[in-house]
Amino acid sequence: MTVGLVLAIESSCDETAAAVVDEDLFVHSSVIATQIPVHMRYGGVVPELASRSHLTAIGSVIGEALKRADATLDDLNAVAVTAGPGLAGCLLVGLQTAKSLAWARDLPLVLVDHIEAHHRAIFLRDDRGAGESPPPGPYLALVASGGHTSLLRVEGPHQVTLVGQTLDDAAGEAFDKAAKMMGLPYPGGVHIDRISVDGDTGAVKLPRPMMGKGLDFSFSGLKTAVRYKVEAMDPSAIGDESAMADLAACTQEAIVDVLVAKSIEACTSQGVEDLVLAGGVACNSRLRARATEEAEARGLRVHLVPARYCTDNAAMVGGLGVMHLAAGRGLTGGARAAADIYVTRRPIQGSAP
Repeated sequence: MTVGLVLAIESSCDETAAAVVDEDLFVHSSVIATQIPVHMRYGGVVPELASRSHLTAIGSVIGEALKRADATLDDLNAVAVTAGPGLAGCLLVGLQTAKSLAWARDLPLVLVDHIEAHHRAIFLRDDRGAGESPPPGPYLALVASGGHTSLLRVEGPHQVTLVGQTLDDAAGEAFDKAAKMMGLPYPGGVHIDRISVDGDTGAVKLPRPMMGKGLDFSFSGLKTAVRYKVEAMDPSAIGDESAMADLAACTQEAIVDVLVAKSIEACTSQGVEDLVLAGGVACNSRLRARATEEAEARGLRVHLVPARYCTDNAAMVGGLGVMHLAAGRGLTGGARAAADIYVTRRPIQGSAP
């Protein structure tokens, strides 16, 4: 079928986003309304506040995405939306908006899996150089974010198998909660990345959870270890970036060690030569550098999703939506939010329901 222009909507957590993507996976616009100021005082996402913020922002975000793409609702051929996983109330805002638009304009509705959309972002194209070197064949994807840490074997457009996942906390959760304990601003992952440059990665001994124990992850024990280190420090050091630089660097190194080692192990065990890094944690400069260096030393090719498409965005939703439409996977009704679709089945066969 002819795909044309797709309006994409993302509202799974704390970013209200809309984008316009065409059938060639070219991003005509990508607009994101952040909720960081809303949640900063709490040091983490408050689901009810996130849902209300989506309700307030979603109309103007969609309007701005259409404006930047020089398009109107009449130019659209379909609507794509994140159906899960995510916070149920947040998902419902985006899903109901997408359903209403699709019904009112008589357009196909495409449900998109949030995690799969993250790694499919490697195929997006734009006028800033994205999409210049996508993986040529099967690849292994590490999708690491605040809510998810997964290793996926990707055979083709609709063949995805989960080969590893976190058994408790996600890598991004470990970054953010560790940063909160250190007294760093919210969201903490980016600040750990920043101050780690001045830290000594060997100054503090921290565990590398589940290393050598398969392809699954666990980060709850690392969070506890960081807590004990912080509690043993002088209280005046909390929030002092210079005092926390060593602990930040060691925390980052522990997380990166695990992510890189298991990603390379997954590539080797699955017989795959291409590794894709995606998700918000894939913005981390140390992870990008270490993964590239160590994977290439083993003859693997590393593909880094551009940072602008690593954190939650609607362009990635539109890209996967285009792939679904090309395979005839548009819906006309019966759509519902699925906050746990990535928890309830393993291995995954195919894409979003």
